[in-house]
Amino acid sequence: MDAVQLIERKRDGAVHTADELQWLVRGVVDESIPDYQLSSWLMAVVWRGMTRDETGDFTLAMAHSGDVLDLSGLPGTTADKHSTGGVGDKTSLVACPMAAACGVTVAKMSGRGLGHTGGTLDKLESIPGVTVDLGTERFMRQAADVGLVIAGQSADLAPADKRLYALRDVTGTVPSQPLIASSIMCKKIAAGAEAIALDVKVGSGAFAQSEPEARALAELMVDLGADAGRPTGAVLTRMDQPLGHMVGNGLEVREACAALRGSGPADLMEVSLAVAGLMLVAAGLASSVDSARPALKDAMLSGRAKDKLASMIEAQGGAPETVDDTSRLPAAAVVRPVTAERAGYVTALDALAVGQVSVDLGAGRRSKDDRIDPAAGVELIAKTGSTVARGEEIALVHAADPDAAEAARSRLAQAFTIGDAPPAEPSIVIDTLLPSPAGRSYPPQSPVW
Repeated sequence: MDAVQLIERKRDGAVHTADELQWLVRGVVDESIPDYQLSSWLMAVVWRGMTRDETGDFTLAMAHSGDVLDLSGLPGTTADKHSTGGVGDKTSLVACPMAAACGVTVAKMSGRGLGHTGGTLDKLESIPGVTVDLGTERFMRQAADVGLVIAGQSADLAPADKRLYALRDVTGTVPSQPLIASSIMCKKIAAGAEAIALDVKVGSGAFAQSEPEARALAELMVDLGADAGRPTGAVLTRMDQPLGHMVGNGLEVREACAALRGSGPADLMEVSLAVAGLMLVAAGLASSVDSARPALKDAMLSGRAKDKLASMIEAQGGAPETVDDTSRLPAAAVVRPVTAERAGYVTALDALAVGQVSVDLGAGRRSKDDRIDPAAGVELIAKTGSTVARGEEIALVHAADPDAAEAARSRLAQAFTIGDAPPAEPSIVIDTLLPSPAGRSYPPQSPVW
């Protein structure tokens, strides 16, 4: 085989064999295939696509391109969770402790934010003292002792994806469902959890802006998990407006802690219950998401879920008291209000615009080397459906200095659409895809070469 042959075959619409894809992934890892040839192959995939079997073979090849964690020695059933990204999406900090409090061992490897979507690792690092760089031994020990660990991905997991992801980002080859699905699922498979729950976002603040697009991606990833012997389910949730009221790392931790104390906003609680319920279903501890709700609500109201998050924070170097006393979190030097330009109903709140304002305030990064301001962000007082008076405060800007705050205020005001009639408010959870039967029965730990 040679790279040019594979590029030409895919360019002409051919279907790669499993052997060809394993050879390609091996060349990605040992760098025997140069960037320019990999970029050409990626563009051919964007144009020609991949079949269901090709995508499965490619995903498993990338999953086994480095280490694959074996979590079978941990207590109970291990579960992981992934979101396709959104604005104000702090669901991991709520759903994972709830699932852990109900008996699932949650061993999650997360990423950092890029662009308008936030990253769970950045949120955790806004808690003073917390580290997310644990190493495999400490990751495994904490999962066993606490039942909940959220950490950064090891460099030895799915190294082929790391190189291809970087190339896709700079070659215009991101928008391909086979490449997106395989990138997400190869990392989840390599991280070793026995069950996987996916939160696939739909709307203006998400990658998938239409329901059919999101559903197709979710169905593909559910099938890829089944191929690897990992029960995988997905929920489709709306991302036309930010989730909850807080956007920004420390602010979102504050809201997640409030949710675990029983006072979270309704949309955040609905998504968190759906995701946590799906984790229990995938782990075999509940027959349906609805049947899991009573146990999850009890875990929250009894304080067990809150205590799980506190124990995780302590194990990762932070003060567990932060969950009850969020004044320990960083606070912005400047807080400025945004007011309604007219009276009426908030008929729309542009998630993408809010996310971009938050990034410009320092809560996110445009490139991977940008520094994060853990106190910066946006606090939404009004959301879609709210009734507002002219001049009423509808949001607060949290900034490092007055100039940054003033620059953000007018832009944030434009994210709100105010009309005369109340808008329709559809359910934030669109649909649930339960784990499918095992696919092609690939052994979960088997090497591909």
